[in-house]
Formats: sequence, structure tokens, C-alpha cells
Amino acid sequence: MRYNQPMMFSSLNSPVWVDHPTALQRMVNDLKQRRHVAVDTESNSLFAYKEQVCLIQISNRDTDYLVDPLALSDLSPLGQIFIDANIEKIFHAAEYDLICLKRDFGFQFSNIFDTMIAARTVGREALGLGALLKEHFDVTLDKRNQRANWGKRPLPPSMLAYARLDSHYLIPLRYRLKEELLQKGRWELAREDFARQCSVAVTTNGSNGNGNGACWKVAGEMNVPPRIAAVLQALCAYRDQYARTANLPIFKVISNEMLLKIALEMPLSREDLEKMEGVPRSILLRHGNGLLTAVDQGLSADPPARPTPSRRPSEQYLARIDALRAWRKQAAQKMGVLSDVILPRDVLYNIAQANPQQPADLQALMPDLPWRFQSFGKEILQVVNGLRSDS
Repeated sequence: MRYNQPMMFSSLNSPVWVDHPTALQRMVNDLKQRRHVAVDTESNSLFAYKEQVCLIQISNRDTDYLVDPLALSDLSPLGQIFIDANIEKIFHAAEYDLICLKRDFGFQFSNIFDTMIAARTVGREALGLGALLKEHFDVTLDKRNQRANWGKRPLPPSMLAYARLDSHYLIPLRYRLKEELLQKGRWELAREDFARQCSVAVTTNGSNGNGNGACWKVAGEMNVPPRIAAVLQALCAYRDQYARTANLPIFKVISNEMLLKIALEMPLSREDLEKMEGVPRSILLRHGNGLLTAVDQGLSADPPARPTPSRRPSEQYLARIDALRAWRKQAAQKMGVLSDVILPRDVLYNIAQANPQQPADLQALMPDLPWRFQSFGKEILQVVNGLRSDS
């Protein structure tokens, strides 16, 4: 099906708000009959200690649904749609959405289409959803709500309108991008990356700001002595506990730079703390006692273990990475795409590490990339073997 005429926002029907089990099941029953389902999510990472999915937008050709996970205690019926290989789930920049949906609800996925990956694979320079919608449908997204607090209720009409547009146009956009992929002979290439997205790993939710390595993350490249590291670790633990109790992201409590400054100067009294340059009065009033207590605890605590430095990779390994990157860049220029469209970064590093000698060795490193193996395998082996013969 071709979509030639832009769909104007003023003609859209009102989205369906889903905040009750009966409405959820009714939506799922509808989606089971569809071949394509568009999906997006909104989370509250800028407003909570542990981010959570606060809204799930789901669209088919006829209806836009806005699912409220904060009102629904059980979203498991929706999992039937996500895992169904006969229903294509369409996202834009799917990775973050998939991580959040897996993390919060345990969903698993099959058969996705990522419009950003498709745009990258055909060689588009503007990859944002706003740019693609403007080009294809003359629709302008209101970006003011991108960093809004999606955990508040009720959501105002402007946020609801913004949310539904993130999924509403994905199905017709998918058709246009797939047509480009087929015309350029890159459909199978894109499908490899779609499939890889389904197995994206879930990351830890929460700040973990009191873990044993927190102080080293804050110190960065600075080689702080053990006693200062102990004080910094105690300050990190204080900040993390405060953020957890107040349900705030840790960056909204005290910055890393401020914690490091306090650890280096180690104020022992309120007067010492007030004499420090650059400490806002708001921090003195809200956190003064807690920071001084943390400094005192750090002075008597055992220093945290310093992370074991990573072993420097071999020169041969680094040479293979450089050579593969150079080849990948040239191949990308020929196709008019970004370099990692040719070979994903993790696969390039695995190949450099394994140093394959035969086609079978390389194929074993690319089990989920058959198109790339067939298209580039010989060139990749020539790059690796060329270094081996040079040495």
C-alpha cells in the first residue's frame, strides 16, 4: 500500500486512553488482527530515582491507543502482541524503548521494524523522527514535551497530542522506507539489524550511586588518594540515599563536580563548608548536615578498593581494529551510509579479537549477519589476512 497524501493532525480522531484491564484486553484483541502495530514509549528518567515507563503509545491503521502503565497493575496481555512473530512491531530508534519495556514488564520481542535503522540503511542524513515526518507527511512535532514529566497525572492535552504523533505515522513511514530499502537492495541488511534489536540486553535501573565503585566514577581520570576516595565514597552514598528517599535522579541532588570538590577540601564543620567557594546556599541549607556527616564517616572508613586497570590490548589486536575501521569507512562511503551500517561496532571488535583465518571462522563470528557475511566476508578476511602476511 502506498501513502501519497500527508495525513493532517487536524483530521485525526481522538486517541483511546487505556487505563483499565477491560480496555487493555479490548485493545489487545484489536491488535491481534493486525499485521502492523506501531509502538513508542515515554519514561520519567529526568524526574525519578528509578525511571519507569509512564506511557505506551500504540497505533494501528485506524486507532491510536495511549496505555497508562501507572494505572494498570498487569500489562501481560500486551506481551502476546510483542512476541507474536506474525505481527510486525514498528518503532523509531527502538533500542531504548525495548530496554525499558523488557526491564519494567519482562516483555520479549520478535519481528520489529525500526524506522531509524531503515533510514540509516538507505543513507539518510537526517534520522530524527521529526525530520522524517516533516519530509514525508509535512507534520511538525512540538519538541517542547520531549523532556516533560510523563509520570504526572492527568497529562495535559498538549502532551497527549505530542505522544500520539510519535506512533501515529510510523506505519505509513515504514512502507515508504521499506520501498527505498527494496529499491536499493538493502532490505535483508536492514532485517539483520531489526532482528539484533530484539535481543538487546536490559540495563540496571537506578543510580547505584552507593556501589563500591561510585567514587571512582565521580573522580573520573583524577588519581585521588585512598583517604579522599573513602570520603568521596561516603558522599556518594549520602547522595544516593537522599535521591532514593526523595525519588529524584542523583544529578538533581548534587553534581559530581560538587561532591568531588567537597571530598578534596574535606570540611569538618559548618563554618568550613560555608567558607568553600562555589557551594550554593541551597546545598548548604538542604544538605549541609548530611554532607558533614558523610565526610566524618569517610574519614574513619576503609578506603574503597581501586578498580583493577584494564590490560592494554596487544599491538596486533589494535592494528586489526584500525585496519577493519579503515576498510569499513571506505565501504560505507561507497554505499553512502554511516560506517556501522556496514559492520556493527561489537562485531568489528569480535572479529579483531578472534583474528579469523578461514571463511568458516568468520562465519561463526557472524551467525546473525548472513547478508553481511555474504557481501563483505571475503573483504574482511582479506583485511585480516593482509595484516597477518605483513607481519
